[in-house]
Amino acid sequence: MQFNLQSNYSPAGDQPSAIDQLTNGLIDGEQYQTLLGVTGSGKTFTIANVIQNIQKPTLIITHNKTLVAQLYGEFKQFFPDNAVGYFVSYYDYYQPEAYIPTSNTYIEKDMSINEELDKLRLQATAQLLSGRRDIIIVASVSCIYGMGNPVDFENGIIRIHQGQVISRQGFLHALVNSLYHRSEGDFTRGTFRVKGDTIDINLPYVDFGYRVTFFGDEIETIETLELSSSKRIGLVENAAIFPATLYVAPKDILQQVIHEIQDEAAAQEEYFKKSGKYIEAQRVSERVNYDLEMIRELGYCNGIENYSRFFDRRKPGTRPFCLLDYFPKDFLCVIDESHQTIPQISGMYGGDRSRKLNLVDYGFRLPSALDNRPQNFHEFENILNQTIFVSATPGNFELEKTGGIVVEQVVRPTGLLDPPIEVRPSINQIDDLLDEIDKRVHKGDRVLVTTLTKRMAEEMDKYLHRINIKSKYIHSEVDTLERVEILRQLRLGEIDVLVGVNLLREGLDLPEVSLVAILDADKEGFLRNEKSLTQTAGRAARNADGLVIFYADKMTDSMQKTIDETQRRREKQIAYNIEHGITPKTIIKSKEQVFAQGSVLDVKGYDPSNPYSIDESTLTVAADEQIVYNTIPQLEKAITGIKKKMEKAAKDMDFMEAAKLRDEMFRMQKELGEMKK
Repeated sequence: MQFNLQSNYSPAGDQPSAIDQLTNGLIDGEQYQTLLGVTGSGKTFTIANVIQNIQKPTLIITHNKTLVAQLYGEFKQFFPDNAVGYFVSYYDYYQPEAYIPTSNTYIEKDMSINEELDKLRLQATAQLLSGRRDIIIVASVSCIYGMGNPVDFENGIIRIHQGQVISRQGFLHALVNSLYHRSEGDFTRGTFRVKGDTIDINLPYVDFGYRVTFFGDEIETIETLELSSSKRIGLVENAAIFPATLYVAPKDILQQVIHEIQDEAAAQEEYFKKSGKYIEAQRVSERVNYDLEMIRELGYCNGIENYSRFFDRRKPGTRPFCLLDYFPKDFLCVIDESHQTIPQISGMYGGDRSRKLNLVDYGFRLPSALDNRPQNFHEFENILNQTIFVSATPGNFELEKTGGIVVEQVVRPTGLLDPPIEVRPSINQIDDLLDEIDKRVHKGDRVLVTTLTKRMAEEMDKYLHRINIKSKYIHSEVDTLERVEILRQLRLGEIDVLVGVNLLREGLDLPEVSLVAILDADKEGFLRNEKSLTQTAGRAARNADGLVIFYADKMTDSMQKTIDETQRRREKQIAYNIEHGITPKTIIKSKEQVFAQGSVLDVKGYDPSNPYSIDESTLTVAADEQIVYNTIPQLEKAITGIKKKMEKAAKDMDFMEAAKLRDEMFRMQKELGEMKK
């Protein structure tokens, strides 16, 4: 299939020029290009048009899960008929294996896997290997971490068709080799069950299963299966069953792998003994022998990824495979918010290696465990094909790669201008800020206030509460679920002021915000450098009355550069509006659209071409449907049920629904406490 971009509007502002420049650059073979797009200029729509023009499989990488979810939703709307995948770390919680020599503390690996994220990762990988060219994968930086060999994964695909001659036993062996497990009880993801000549398979990467029926040694029928009811959906003539996990170890080399691991373990044990490290020698021997016994019996062990070099047939020191290896050689890579994503990618290798070196040096892991790692930055560069960096504030790396040449997207299709910046003295900055907040609140607008520290954000929030201003603070210690809920409250007007540190910069769509106040703007540093100031100021760029106030006692270089660049952009934007007769207007989204944002999963009944088509029943606040419980056991049972629903909504990344269920659970717990008095 071809990419088929669907949208109700056409490129406008600087978008047509940016689309043409980027497309022509790719056609001409440019390795690197940089799109400098201001906040609200429609960078995602520009990239969607470029993908439509060049018709290449595309990987989009950004630096956090929230932005991945936002981009995934946008590209799903732009390309509803094409394959759009979602690939992030599948852990709800992850504590890596580690050893701290100073306190002689060994920390065992602990994790909680999000089943929905695991399914989406498998689905994205399966789509890549299905041969489709019309595919976009939106990924976090976890895509540079080690995965199984794509050749082994592809060889693990079981392809069947109606009338195929294959023994039932041979088919079952093929399922086991692709890491499916036989189950007679729970029919969970990645399992199969056998009833006579019928085999049901729960596919871990889609929402349906297969039922394969044999007649002797011939496949008689292949049916698609509704997993919850086991009812038949329909008949298919052929099917491809992809492996149940992303790491598939070829069975034919298992004995060879075991011998190689034993050889390395013996060499490492001998090394420790010669060095007088007898405890470490015993430790590594016991650990490896236990793991090998597990591999012999079950085909895997806990931490099998530490032996991945042997299974992948890689030489010592060579890089592991990653998601980028699953793409065709001519793929396009788009690095969104590159000024943040690039440094994050470049820093991953060092942190992972320092942790593993301790494990190896003290006998918890073999030296080969060092080869189970993320790509280092040089390796990452070598895997890339043609790349587009996207940022409002490109970093030095991006500018060096493009020779300082950028594709500018400064003019917004809406005609909105970059907000003017005023510098005011920090003396009496709180009193001045309160006057400004009062003006904005009376107009029905919202305010963002950025501080230098978490403590300052909390104290500022307390002070605003004392004078009856509806506010909340947000920083790194506020968990993800609560963070999304706070932003929703801000947009819906339940709070008027949001106080934060540096979490209010990239990727937040807040058109209701008309004032951004930056306290202590002259305290030069990471939080007050040119890029941070520009990104923070951009939060007011979606409102026609946007204003940014720098509270400072002196003019720093970062402040001056931010002001100069803002003024340059405003002049260009104003000239465009005058030429085309555009009057800037704030785009305020409906309550339904605000609720619909933030979920990776599809909102029931939502039509991308009609933002008002959301099924109202999906937006009902749980508290509006309160049920009266007459006994304590009834209420306790109800609390348990709603907690499970809340956890499921959180796993589905439907944070709005999870937050509503959480509030309802708190209300019921309070009611339970009163009943027990």
